[in-house]
Amino acid sequence: VEPQEAGLASGLVNTTAQVGGALGLAILATLASTHSAALRASGTAEAEALTGGYRLAFVVGLGLALGALAVAVFVIRPASAPQDAPASERAAEPEGEPALSS
Repeated sequence: VEPQEAGLASGLVNTTAQVGGALGLAILATLASTHSAALRASGTAEAEALTGGYRLAFVVGLGLALGALAVAVFVIRPASAPQDAPASERAAEPEGEPALSS
């Protein structure tokens, strides 16, 4: 990310995290509620139906977390470090003022 776009990138990351968390929680709560209602409709005791719904939500959440971990480990690569400028370019820069890159 270019330095002049750092604020934009930071805002995008923070917004994505907030929306992702809210959406994930909504999906997991819907799964738990729907599964609990289905179990209850089939004659399962209320406490057991609630436990079954929560269990499903936790298993799905675990699967999503493991999938995210796999992406982080195997897909995302760290950015390569910038190469130092050759000595001829460093000598042309005035003392105390960094060279502007385009």
